Amino acid sequence: MSIAASFTPSTRSVGLPKLNSHRPSHSSPLFTIALRTTTTPILTWKTNHGRKRPVLAFSGGDGINGGNGINSGGGGGGGGGGDSGDRNKAEAILALANIGRSLDSIPKDLAAAIETGRIPGSIVLRYFELEKSPLFRWLLQFGGFKERLLADDLFLAKVGIECGVGIFTKTAAEYERRRENFFKELEIVFADVVMAIVADFMLVWLPAPTVSLRPPVALNAGLLARFFYNCPDNAFQVALAGTSYSLLHRIGAIVRNGSKLFVVGTASSLVGTVVTNALINARKAVDKSSADEVENVPILSTSVAYGVYMAVSSNLRYQVLAGVIEQRILEPLLHQHKLMLSAICFAVRTGNTFLGSLLWVDYARWIGIQKAQELE
Repeated sequence: MSIAASFTPSTRSVGLPKLNSHRPSHSSPLFTIALRTTTTPILTWKTNHGRKRPVLAFSGGDGINGGNGINSGGGGGGGGGGDSGDRNKAEAILALANIGRSLDSIPKDLAAAIETGRIPGSIVLRYFELEKSPLFRWLLQFGGFKERLLADDLFLAKVGIECGVGIFTKTAAEYERRRENFFKELEIVFADVVMAIVADFMLVWLPAPTVSLRPPVALNAGLLARFFYNCPDNAFQVALAGTSYSLLHRIGAIVRNGSKLFVVGTASSLVGTVVTNALINARKAVDKSSADEVENVPILSTSVAYGVYMAVSSNLRYQVLAGVIEQRILEPLLHQHKLMLSAICFAVRTGNTFLGSLLWVDYARWIGIQKAQELE
């Protein structure tokens, strides 16, 4: 590495008037001395005439960082992650400057993600767009909603779609499978609908793609905790610049969400079957003739069976729906047509909910926890 003691500006690389290089040696130069390596990094000064803020851009070919957190370009082998992080940080800082905001004016977790280069400028811009809505501004106070809304600004609409159509589609699916036995099995239908509605929110929440704003994992964390920390929330979600997921991490996302959905499904089914049995017993007390026609729903077996169904069938269907169909197919095609995108998401999620109800009835009858009543 050699050091150039004199300053010789070039009109091709530095857009400044020619300077007098014969200044007295005791006076301070306008610029610091330039370090010249084998690839000769160049310091350029760009002025945006439309704004009063100048922007310094560092360029070079050896991956040396300019010292101010902005990527110095190029990059050698194995430095892709660091280069992407520096690029993300530069984009995010520039987005903040354009809006006139500082790191101190945004949530600490978002500021920390910017400083570590984990999110690009597009995510920062989306945050400020969401902040314009009073409802979204309130939801952004909660970490879980913030991570999901930054990844998908239609997340809340999808929650409304899923929970709103849940009752109608699940009831219709129950009728489609049971037909003449629908009213004879009304208590079972009620249990199915109740436990499905309770789980609907979690089915949207858990497999939803996220922008991770979590703090780094503790140094004394175990191997398993470190592994799942690096797993995405959706096995098929698009990784942000500077982030990558291995096949093992994506499989880990399915396993982790499956375990959570097993707990959610078992708990919601437990509540649903307890309420259903209470209604059945009340009906028997009022109508003695129905005592032999209607049997209590098995609580433990039904709850565990529904937990398994949620962990396997629902988990896989919603992972594919959110990570492949919506994020990888529909969003790139219709990202500028939000109304049309919402309508198609409504149709796809309605069909998925109806399919799930059909699969549950068949599964419950297959394992023997529900039996079709024969019409007399």
